[in-house]
Amino acid sequence: MNGVGPTQELSLRVSVATLVRVLFQNPGGDELMLALERKATLDTDETGGVIEINSQPFGGAIRIRDQRKMQEQVGDFHFDSEQSRSEQDFRIFIRPSAWGIVRKFCLEQFSRLDDLILETDPKRELAEEFSDALMISLKPDQYIRKPIAIAVEDDPAPTDNIHVKGYPTARVYRIFEATIADSPLATSMMRNSESFSDQELGELALQDVQKGGKGRANAVLALPVKLIRDVYLTLTLNERNRPLIFEEHRLQETVALVLDDVSVPKYQRL
Repeated sequence: MNGVGPTQELSLRVSVATLVRVLFQNPGGDELMLALERKATLDTDETGGVIEINSQPFGGAIRIRDQRKMQEQVGDFHFDSEQSRSEQDFRIFIRPSAWGIVRKFCLEQFSRLDDLILETDPKRELAEEFSDALMISLKPDQYIRKPIAIAVEDDPAPTDNIHVKGYPTARVYRIFEATIADSPLATSMMRNSESFSDQELGELALQDVQKGGKGRANAVLALPVKLIRDVYLTLTLNERNRPLIFEEHRLQETVALVLDDVSVPKYQRL
């Protein structure tokens, strides 16, 4: 059984996830829209708690389907938290010297069609996140998806994950495109985006705390693809390495990764 948390030997955190460029046609016009997952989360530390609101591409941690087979190929690892272990999320600590092996393992898994050790398709995460944001059950026939790229962050950077904040983390993303083919769903997504300000979403997260929850609230943020792409292209390369404040929304740097022709220096796009 794989343990939890870093050790002196297992000190490099690796996060492997999907990112999904969710596109839909604006029901009220001709614009192609990019849908992002907007999340309000209570972040607590020794000084108290604060609600953080971030928008990022849909997607999430890739699930490890067979821990034993993976360990045979990449060596010893620990999950980064009890939550990751219980959900079998590919958020792990490894020996720093094993990064090249783990990286190669991920790329090989992404290229395979069968005998997969990893769950590399985003449909489970998409369904869960659409349920959180829209309170709907997303069906496979409501969208068309395809893999479009892989991005790797070889130089570890501190994570802001609440379970292991600050630990150096190397990242691998498998990037997909999902085009919404269901007009009523597109209408619901646009309405949801327009219905909540970030401030209102934060208030919902506080209400969740008062009800005994973890202090979370989710919604959609829909932005015109051309507009947001043009905004990123005006930034310097180094500015694209950091979150962007756009119309009072905080966009994670991974938003740039799902846009065509927008490079982010700290990621190698494959």
